[in-house]
Order: sequence, then C-alpha cells, then structure tokens
Amino acid sequence: MVKKKRLLNNAATYGMLLLWALIVLFPLYWVVTTSFKEIGDVFRGPRYIPWVDFIPTTEWWYNIWTVQRRMLLGPVFNSLVIATSSSLFAVIFGTMAAYGLERFRFKFGHMKNKDILLWIVSQRVMPPVITALALFIMFHFAGLLDTKLALIFVYIAAHTPIAVWMMTNFISQLPISIEEAALVDGASRVQVFFRIVLPMVAPSIAVTFLLCFIFAWNEFLLALMLTGGRTQTLPLLIAAQHFQRGPQWWDISVLVTISIIPAIILVVSLQRYLIKGLIPIGK
Repeated sequence: MVKKKRLLNNAATYGMLLLWALIVLFPLYWVVTTSFKEIGDVFRGPRYIPWVDFIPTTEWWYNIWTVQRRMLLGPVFNSLVIATSSSLFAVIFGTMAAYGLERFRFKFGHMKNKDILLWIVSQRVMPPVITALALFIMFHFAGLLDTKLALIFVYIAAHTPIAVWMMTNFISQLPISIEEAALVDGASRVQVFFRIVLPMVAPSIAVTFLLCFIFAWNEFLLALMLTGGRTQTLPLLIAAQHFQRGPQWWDISVLVTISIIPAIILVVSLQRYLIKGLIPIGK
C-alpha cells in the first residue's frame, strides 16, 4: 500500500513537472517553427507541426546569413562583448564585496554589515528608467554615447548588487575554520581569498556569472538610450524589425532564435558548475 502510494505521488510529481516543462518550452518551440514558415503560414493561424500543418522553408535563415549578414553580425558582436565584459567585472567586484561583508565588520554611522548589504541590493530594486536620462546626459558630456564602454560601465553598476547578494549567501556557507587554519600557517588575506575561497565557490561564481550575463544580454531600455548605429545590441535589432508594413514575424523569429543560442551554449558549458552551485555548500 505504501509502495503504491509512493508510485502515485511520483507519477503525479513527474506529470506536473512534464506539464510545466511543456508550458515553458512551447513559446520557444513556436518561435523556432515560425522562423521556418512562409509568410502565408504565419498569418493563416496556428500551424504547429512541420510537414503536417506547413511546409518548412529556410528562406528567412538564408536571408539573415547572406543579404542581412552585416546587419546581424555587428549587434551580435556588440552584445557578446558588452554582456561578457560587464558580467565578468560584476562577478569579480561582487565576490570581493561579498567576502568583505562576510569576513570583516564595518560601521558607517548607524549602518552595519547587514545594512550595507541591504543598501547595495536596494540599488537593483530601483527601476532603470529613473536613471536613464541622468545617464544619457552624463555620458553625453563624457563623450561616451554610442560606445561599448558606456553600456559596460552601466551594466557593471546594475548587476554588481545581484552578484553581491548571491555571493554573500554562498560565502556565508563556507566553513571559516579552513581560512583560519591558512592564516595560522602564514597565508595573507589575499592568498586566502584567491587560493582557498575562490576555488571553493567556483560553481557559485558560474551561477552568478550566468545570471548577470542573461540580464545584460536581454537588456533593452538602457541600450536604447545610450547606443546608436555603431553599438546597437541584439535586442534593439530585434525591436527594429517592426516596419511600416507591420511586424516581420519571420525575421523576428530568426533573430530571437539566434539570440537564445549563446545562452544555451553557456548553460551547457557551465552545466556541471551550475549543478554544484545550486546545491548548498555544506551538503
């Protein structure tokens, strides 16, 4: 009886997970299949199954990689450089700040470590639109408008609070006795941080980097305000497919599919670190 009840519970659990997976993955399936549809098939209503509901075509993919190749490569390169650079520095700064907040005691007026952490995280809660105009004016006078450097600086500032918040939680789970033993043996704080702490939280760093990368890769508002033709990012290119004759859903679907690929590659590459990073360090 107990075994039968356990089997029913497992079946119900996996059934719900399968249903949720289908709900989550269906929009991606719809986007990918739309990129292989003729214009008529796009506007004739739901067409789900290739070679059954519609005959696939590679016209739009061929067009993107040949006729519109120059239009695509620039934004893809800009997005890769900006997202990777900003995420890397955000993780570096965030990890260092998290270690400092966990291992040292600070006091600024009435603010202590937890108050400082809350203040840092609160900067991410603020809507980006509040600072968009101020950032535009600041970078205009600095001569950095329509440059990769402007977005890299902004994304570092925007995503460092996320990195601090996540890495503080991960570092707090590390046994401090290991660090104390290294200090007794003559290691400096810098050596402890780079040789002991960083290797132990490497999987957590991978998780944090991936999260920051996805946020930077998909960001639209600040990229719209601070960039132009030279440093256009992929989200802006996708939004630009709305022409006078209406949204070009076939081109948009191709570009969205292409934009998903780097994130998938990154997740697959960091998979073993991600699994470890999502499991509490003490377990």
